[in-house]
Amino acid sequence: MTAQPITEAIVVPLRGARGMIADKMTASLQEAAQLTHHARADMTALLAAKARLKSEGTALSVEDLLMGAVIRTLKKHPDINGRVQGREVHLSETVDLGVAIALPGNLLAAPAIFGAESMSLAELNAARRDLVQRANTNKLTVPEMTGGTFTISNLGLSRVEQFTPIINTPQIAILGIGRSVETPVRDGDSLIWKPYAGLSLTFDHRAIDGAPAAAFLTDLCAEIEDFAP
Repeated sequence: MTAQPITEAIVVPLRGARGMIADKMTASLQEAAQLTHHARADMTALLAAKARLKSEGTALSVEDLLMGAVIRTLKKHPDINGRVQGREVHLSETVDLGVAIALPGNLLAAPAIFGAESMSLAELNAARRDLVQRANTNKLTVPEMTGGTFTISNLGLSRVEQFTPIINTPQIAILGIGRSVETPVRDGDSLIWKPYAGLSLTFDHRAIDGAPAAAFLTDLCAEIEDFAP
């Protein structure tokens, strides 16, 4: 039997931007007491609103509408909108919403939209697009990269239904959004199909307990299921 040649593995050093991301993710898991709640939300009303807005001349993405729902829910739950600094929890009066952005080269950025609570859905769309464009040209500012109070990570265009996002420390929490899946739901004696999206809230248990975190996620699902622009 002829011996097969040994194929050397490809070595990719964790350095530069990839190395910084690796260090930050490791530090996040070491520093924060992270716990994740999972839920599903019926996307019927939100998708109907998206279609209606498009017919009226306003093209928005599902992510834009979900951002709006998250912001509205954060206003009702200010105890999850902020940062943990040392032995103190600093809650924010503004929603500086971080948006996770996948970049070429296996890189990731999560810059913040400052004052997102005062923006319309169209303004959120414009702000998100601006962040994506500048992230891809390496033009994000240090405050944008470090100043968020809550982050969303959207994998809705992939096959991932639910996942466990890592907190963008020192923030208190991050929301992971999975793909929508057509799901049979009982309606009287029959079954109907509805699109349900997976939502995963990872939070720092040092700053907020499981019950209020669950209340936030429950209210977010209700906001999505009763969505109105």
